[in-house]
Amino acid sequence: MAKAKLTFADIGVTVTVPMGTRIIEVSEKVGAGITYGCRESDCGTCLTEIVTGMENLSEASVLEQATLAEKKAGSNMRLACQTLVLGDATIKPGY
Repeated sequence: MAKAKLTFADIGVTVTVPMGTRIIEVSEKVGAGITYGCRESDCGTCLTEIVTGMENLSEASVLEQATLAEKKAGSNMRLACQTLVLGDATIKPGY
């Protein structure tokens, strides 16, 4: 299985993950500062800044695009719960 490196700029940790892994899954395992309220119906709380590697992430779905627009997110922001790692990237919490 192909692998990619995901760097969490907030905690200075780089991990190698299988391509296709959601950012939020990795964040939980390494203790990064990405919070989420999905389970409390607070969509958009996992807003994440993509520092480098936007081209190495999955395309945003229509639902994700709508949520990003609602949150007035910048073009370098994604939802960690929706974004799949397809290559090397560096991220940090978007709070």
